[in-house]
Amino acid sequence: MKLLRELPLGTRVVVRYRIEGGFTDALGDLVARDSATCTIETRRGPVVVEFSAVTLAKPVPPPPVRKSGGGPAAAL
Repeated sequence: MKLLRELPLGTRVVVRYRIEGGFTDALGDLVARDSATCTIETRRGPVVVEFSAVTLAKPVPPPPVRKSGGGPAAAL
């Protein structure tokens, strides 16, 4: 897929690709690529995707900042 070959490493992406029995997605940072594959660093670890299996790919914004529990801690 041309887009994945051109995006700078470190770009956050979502990639939909074929697996046995259907499709799946990888969401994370594009961390490596060679002539046949790219590697996406997801929350669950690195995912190596063959370019020939990719059906859709696009850059996405950074994840939202998580807010903590909602208020000041209760006094003991």
